[in-house]
Amino acid sequence: MRISAIVGVLFGIGQYSLFSFLGTTRAQIIPGDYTGPLRPQVHFSPPQFFMNDPNGCFLDSNGTWHLYYQYNPTDITPGNQHWGHATSKDLYHWENQPIAIFPPDNTSQVFTGSAVIDVNNTSGFFPDQDNGIVAIYTLNTPTKEIQAISFSRDGGFTFTAFDGNPIIDSTTMSFRDPKVIQFQGSWVMVVAFSADLVVAIYTSPDLKTWTHASNFTHADIGELFECPNLVEIPIDGSDETKFILSISTNPGPNKGTTMKYLVGDFNGTHFIPDPTDNVVRVVDAIKDSYAGQYFYGLPDNEAVFIAWATNGDYASDLPTASEGWRSSQTLPRRNSLTNVSGQGWDLVSSPFDLSPVTGPALANATEVVNNSMSIDYSDVSSNALYFEADITGLTSTASGGLLNFTFSSPTSGESLSGVYQLSNNTFNLDRNNTRGFDNTAFEDPSSFDVSVSPDADGNLSVAAVIDRSIIEVFLNGGKLSGTALFYPTEPLRIFSVSTEAMPPDAKVTVGVWALNSVWV
Repeated sequence: MRISAIVGVLFGIGQYSLFSFLGTTRAQIIPGDYTGPLRPQVHFSPPQFFMNDPNGCFLDSNGTWHLYYQYNPTDITPGNQHWGHATSKDLYHWENQPIAIFPPDNTSQVFTGSAVIDVNNTSGFFPDQDNGIVAIYTLNTPTKEIQAISFSRDGGFTFTAFDGNPIIDSTTMSFRDPKVIQFQGSWVMVVAFSADLVVAIYTSPDLKTWTHASNFTHADIGELFECPNLVEIPIDGSDETKFILSISTNPGPNKGTTMKYLVGDFNGTHFIPDPTDNVVRVVDAIKDSYAGQYFYGLPDNEAVFIAWATNGDYASDLPTASEGWRSSQTLPRRNSLTNVSGQGWDLVSSPFDLSPVTGPALANATEVVNNSMSIDYSDVSSNALYFEADITGLTSTASGGLLNFTFSSPTSGESLSGVYQLSNNTFNLDRNNTRGFDNTAFEDPSSFDVSVSPDADGNLSVAAVIDRSIIEVFLNGGKLSGTALFYPTEPLRIFSVSTEAMPPDAKVTVGVWALNSVWV
């Protein structure tokens, strides 16, 4: 992703002594202090400095998840882009690794891309192994953006640039973010011609020689195309799959950047939107999720996704600079598709197995019907919680009822709140009463409304993970999800939930669990 296209400012790298930096840190892990009051404890954030898009995500044959990311290792503003690297066995407990891919010179930057496992050595880089890694990425040069590859013979920890780069040349500064998959024995790349509002599809037998196959565009996506992903997604309740094409774009429904997707099929050269549902939908219904990427190498068409948790309107201004870092990734999420008659396809997005970070229950199946409960979680050292409220017994004739939740600070009076209104099937999340970030774009809007209805059986669920300065909300098991940053001046430590005017047959149960820090 080109940072200037998002934040509106081009940050050069001339101010940095890049080569002296390379000489001292090429094989070193950059240390990080994860104790700051705004630093998430179950979301990944960089050890220091500025991070943006997830890159090169894959799962290796040893069960290790690899997350690369756009990284400026010398400043807390964008620019000087490298590929940072972290590994995990559970997608939560991340181990920071040395920088994986460096720019080839002090005038270029390594922009967003992907990574694949070349099991059959189609590239010829790996004559004696079946686990060679090839990274495919954009090189941003002073005059053009080109696509390049590097290969790793040690499982993705160190990379060597291909001496035949670029693999795809160009004459434009708006050609970026290749995502590569394997389909029926061929390598397939989707890559954005950002300013032209086109996703180009290329094919290759060997990851080195690429042939243009087709272009895709759609009038309803937006005014910018970045970070495309083409991925096969399982359909809930069946053995079938569909493809989605996701595109990061601007503007979104809440202003600033967003991700959108279409559902369809792929024939090896063309993405074909479903003719019965050629509708563009948003991946994340709130505001702070962008440039998401699906992990490569998962079995049985499993689809796991992670995204940059921010918005381009204020990504370079976030107040965490005082703690020496900027930006986190979203929770890892499992994705599937569901098709509701008369409504079309929905991308279901729910947290990947939280059990590795789940701590003690603070409330379990507590009934809250036309009542309230409050929990002081000051003793939860991570300051992170997961809660779920389940409502059953709703009927189509239900005309009222509210479910409210609030996270608040007893010292500063700040709060983050959510409310679901049965009267119009609307959920609202409001971060307006947190005062640690004075930024016009962040405040407009600071309250978000989304529409969500009970299922056919009269059930509704509202769940969320709150993690110091980020909240992710999952409605109806992830049929609608949303990510929002918030920055209190004092930690939020009181969780309250209440319901009122519920229908006579409704039942509401609430569970709350502490989440353990992954950085302790």
